[in-house]
Amino acid sequence: MKNVLAEAHVPESAFGKWFLRSKTWTDYVLEVALEDLTDLLKHSPKTFNVIADVGCGYGHSITKLHARFNPERLIAMDIDQEMLDETKKQVAAHNLTNVDYIRCSGSMIDLEDNSVDMLFCHQTFHHLIYQPEALQEFLRIIKPGGTLLFAESTKRYIHSWIIRLLFRHPMSVQKTADEYLDLLKSSGFEIKLEQISYPFLWWSREDLAICENLFGIKPPTEREETLINLIATKPLC
Repeated sequence: MKNVLAEAHVPESAFGKWFLRSKTWTDYVLEVALEDLTDLLKHSPKTFNVIADVGCGYGHSITKLHARFNPERLIAMDIDQEMLDETKKQVAAHNLTNVDYIRCSGSMIDLEDNSVDMLFCHQTFHHLIYQPEALQEFLRIIKPGGTLLFAESTKRYIHSWIIRLLFRHPMSVQKTADEYLDLLKSSGFEIKLEQISYPFLWWSREDLAICENLFGIKPPTEREETLINLIATKPLC
């Protein structure tokens, strides 16, 4: 199992691990994505009794998912044991008793078929080497009619100089927003146009929006997207 897990992802840099613990991550990346995804969910309101978080990091997403959706059961999944251990500390600090923990890769998930109502995949997919296999696993564990909350940085962002400098990713598998859409649809997920969002947030720009904020230089209206958020659904049959 250890060798399989080691081959399934590119370990995060020391800076990346620090960043995942920072207030910038929790407030300007994670929280903003959850607000956007929740807004997209208004087009198909549902109750989620079982929520799984693939790539839970240091656990901030678990507590936020609990506060926002109040599920009966939460499942924290990550390939990195250190991150799962830190997630347990976050969960204990918030007195949550409904969380289970699984160490696994996104392409080999130790859950039964049709076992979760929602799968939360936030800034995790671009870390995965075996992306088509991961989507097949996502489709397998989500219940028919269940939901995938997908929030990702695109190739344009991951290949930028600042991200190459500070973080570590499997560069050959990065995709554009359209390529992610095509991959999700070809894997069997259904996606409605009104449940797709393309944020252009300050942290997703190579200059961190300095040109706009300091010099008033607006970004071009026609651009290659740096982020994609969407709601995908597993067909009922």
